[in-house]
Parts: sequence; C-alpha cells; structure tokens
Amino acid sequence: MGLKRVVVTGLGAMTPLGNDVPTTWDNAKKGVSGAGPITLFDASKFKTQFACEVKNFDPLAYFDRKEARKCDRYTHLAVAAAEEAIKDSGFDFEKEDCDRIGVIFSSGIGGIKSFEEEVGNYFTHQDLGPKFNPFFIPKMIADIAAGLISMRHGLRGPNFGTVSACASSTHSALVAFDQIRLGKATAIVTGGSEAPITISGTGGFNALTALSTRNDSPQTASRPFSASRDGFVMGEGAACLVLEELEHAKARGAKIYAEVVGGGMSADAYHLTASHPEGLGAKIVMKAALEDAGMKPEDIDYINVHGTSTPVGDPSELKAIKHVFGDHAYNLNISSTKSMTGHLLGAAGAIEALFCTLAVQDNIVPPTINFTEGDEDSEIDYKLNLTFNKAQEREVNAALSNTFGFGGHNACIIVKKYKE
Repeated sequence: MGLKRVVVTGLGAMTPLGNDVPTTWDNAKKGVSGAGPITLFDASKFKTQFACEVKNFDPLAYFDRKEARKCDRYTHLAVAAAEEAIKDSGFDFEKEDCDRIGVIFSSGIGGIKSFEEEVGNYFTHQDLGPKFNPFFIPKMIADIAAGLISMRHGLRGPNFGTVSACASSTHSALVAFDQIRLGKATAIVTGGSEAPITISGTGGFNALTALSTRNDSPQTASRPFSASRDGFVMGEGAACLVLEELEHAKARGAKIYAEVVGGGMSADAYHLTASHPEGLGAKIVMKAALEDAGMKPEDIDYINVHGTSTPVGDPSELKAIKHVFGDHAYNLNISSTKSMTGHLLGAAGAIEALFCTLAVQDNIVPPTINFTEGDEDSEIDYKLNLTFNKAQEREVNAALSNTFGFGGHNACIIVKKYKE
C-alpha cells in the first residue's frame, strides 16, 4: 500500500504578534516585534524584565468562567488556536468518522504557572496542612491541551502530546503526518502551546544565562546572527495546523494551503542545553527530512531556522545548512522569525511550520529583524541570504523548518506548494 498524501487545510494562532492567523502573519511580514515589559508578574527584581507576551487575551471568549478556572494559561492558548484552525478548515465533525480524526498537540513544559501557584500556596500556608486544588494535576500536565481539544470536538482518533523541549510541536506534527500518510487517521489537529512567562520560567532561564538582558530595548533584544546578540527572548502562545489526507480534503472541497512532504528527527547526543558546535544533529535531521521527502537540496527555497539569537546556536545551525545544502545554501532565503515572536519553546515548531506554510502560499519570506552588525570574528557566513530586517518576495515552492530542543532533540519538517 502506497503512502497517502498529506495537506494543510486549517491554521490557527494566538501569538505575541496577534490573536489570530491574519494579524500574526501580517505583523510577521512587516517585521514587527512582539516584545515588551513583562506584565504577567512583577519582574522588577529579575535580570530579564521583558518577554514576548500574548496581548489582550481573554480566555472567557473560549471558556465559561468555571471551565477556565480548571485550565492553565497554556491550555487556554492551545484551545484558542485550535478553535481558529478547525473553523478555518471548514470541517463539520458531525458528518465525519471522528474515530479517525485525532489531536496530537504539544507543550514543552505544560502548566508551569499552575505548579507555581499550588506549591507556593502550600508553603505559604503549610501550617494549615496540605490543601491543593483538585484540578492541580490536570492543569499542570503537558498532554491535557490535546485531551481537552479532543473532548470539545468529539475527536476520538490518536490523542496525545509529544514532549521534546523546543522541538515538541514539530515532533507532534511529524507524528500526525505519519499517522495520516500510513492510513491510520484521516485528519489530525496538531500544534503546540506554551505559557512560560512566569516567575520560575523566567528565573530558571535567567539562571542558565540563556535569556537576553537587554532591558533598555526589549523590541530589539532578539537579534539572531548579530554580533551583539546576548540570548533569546522568551515568548508565549500557541499555533495549530489541521493536517488531512489529500483525497479526503478534495472530496469535501477543502481549501489547501500546502502539502507536507517529509520530516526528520535526530539527536545531538552532546550536551544538556547547548547545540553541537558543528551542527552535527542539525545536519542529520535536515538530511533525513530531504530523504524522506524525496527531495534534493536545491528543491528548497526557504529555511525557517531555529535561530534563537544565542552565541553558540546561531553559527552552528548555519554551519549545518552549508554542509547539507552546499552551494545552494547561497540561493536560499533563511530567516529566524523568533526575532519577532520570541522563543515559544514547545510551541516554536508549530508557529514556524505555520509561517513556512504561509510563505509557500504567498511567496513571501518573513524577515530576521534587529540585525545591526556582523561579527568579523564569528563563524557566521554573512554571504548567506539571512533576510535581514525586511521581508522578501520570491517564489517559495518548498520550505523547511528546523527546531532544536534542550536535551539535543532535533526535528525538521518540509512543506511545499500543493500540485495535483
């Protein structure tokens, strides 16, 4: 039995650039930064006092008050993105075999704010004895967003969340892709969500010296490939893609954004938090994705890099690209949209796959903003087209998205223009 073709038929987003896909994409094309002072808690004593927050988000637009209290912010954001994607897909689940439609939706951390609140409350009032919210555990666990989305829509197919730090939602999309092309599911609602802008989230990444401390200029702090980059900017949000078997999508007259054609997974097997300095795992995962897609390096027009704006990570990824793509690396457009959204951790892969999908559809490459100066002593090759500061129009027939996570987890997905 041959593999089935898989297409993207729905998109949803709740991000620092906008509370829906059109606004998020429009601001990405314009090169808008989503960064600003932290408002979700008092960060005045922290080394980093800014982040890329979702603005003006009201969970009561998606939940009644009682339901909302049972969920962490990361779940609120996940449900919001999924609702948009499902509506966008045009699915009428009452007419579908929902045993064959699933939800594979990730978070790298899960309900960290709920964990903070419950444990903090215990130690503040421990003289009164242990008293915990009965929804503490379901609010905290990283798979609950997938479960809740399935419950809201009666989707009884494959249902879980993968956890691989910042590669989590790309892994989810790849598993969803495999389930559909192997004929085990008709469609999968997939993506990722993260809400890490909390006391412990910010404090923990500060302790790792992973975050930028450019408190005087938050909107320019995420500056991948610039000599003055000093760490990533924390982001929050969610993104969702509805993946569907091609013939089913055609039969119901669905609009098709792009086709998912391949993916890869690998490990650095090197360090807890740092990428391999020579990009070893990145080389392996991109080669695997190209092989899986049956594509040559020159078939790729755009790479959305992991590009977190860290001293080690940025050059190592570019080394890997040059190794895999050879001379064609100089014909590619490369950009890091984290310069605008911040780093959405477990949701990064989902929003970046969404950007690749829209780049393919609209023939526009979103920029790497905040580039100021190159580093003559660095290993970054500035002859590469890193799409600095302004979006570029070009024919984008195929786009590749890289995501790399703490623990050395690497995942890569390729989308291309849909053709009969």
